[in-house]
Amino acid sequence: MPDVCIELIERQGQRLWQVRFGRRALTFQEELAARTFAAQLHMRLGWLDEEQRSDDRLP
Repeated sequence: MPDVCIELIERQGQRLWQVRFGRRALTFQEELAARTFAAQLHMRLGWLDEEQRSDDRLP
């Protein structure tokens, strides 16, 4: 599973925060919004991974 990462980018003289997950990316104007989204995405992906593993253990 790819990592969730946050990058500071500059576009047309504007500083933006980009949250990347594999090939997908979402861009935010505020760092706090980007960090909050990245944290929620990370938690959700961990939960989905755990659910998948528990489903695999069922007979």
